[in-house]
Amino acid sequence: MGRKILNPGTLLSPLPAVMVSCGTLEKANILTVAWTGIINTKPPMTYISVRPSRHSYGIIKESGEFVINLTTSKLVREADLCGVKSGRDMDKAAKCGLHLEAAGTVTAPVIAESPLSLECKVVEIKPLGTHDMFIAEITAVNADERYIDSKGKINLQQAGLMAYSHGEYFSLGRKLGEFGYSVAKKQKNKSYNRPQTVSKR
Repeated sequence: MGRKILNPGTLLSPLPAVMVSCGTLEKANILTVAWTGIINTKPPMTYISVRPSRHSYGIIKESGEFVINLTTSKLVREADLCGVKSGRDMDKAAKCGLHLEAAGTVTAPVIAESPLSLECKVVEIKPLGTHDMFIAEITAVNADERYIDSKGKINLQQAGLMAYSHGEYFSLGRKLGEFGYSVAKKQKNKSYNRPQTVSKR
């Protein structure tokens, strides 16, 4: 079989379906986005792309702050609802039974059920067309202690993270390797097999 040239589109996959919390602890909103990622190391920088028509857009633009909360397979229904419903019509945290807690460096709250949250402060807004990109510095990492071992390493592989791919949610599969393992010297009792298909949620 050959390859086919298709029209340009947003076909990068998989993506993290994260819940973005904004506003304040007393008056918060949650928006689910998949258009997000890391764009710099020092200082640590991230972005989210949001349609100007979304309720959260004005909140984030005015406050200049938001929190990216990683999602898990157990949070898939909550993440979906926060992506399709508007905060203009309901308190999404209450509707989903999510618990909000104060962040350490921003006024936007963190979602307690999330295994890890990135506290962010906006440094630039770039209009791109359908979406505006909020470029932000990560001012703190807020992690659930159950995933931090005695050496201070964060073990997110234990959290059951999920991903998003073209309208569908997937649970992440087993560990396949680690950065640099393809060129590292072989170690006893440590090997990685070929990829297996991830399970669909």
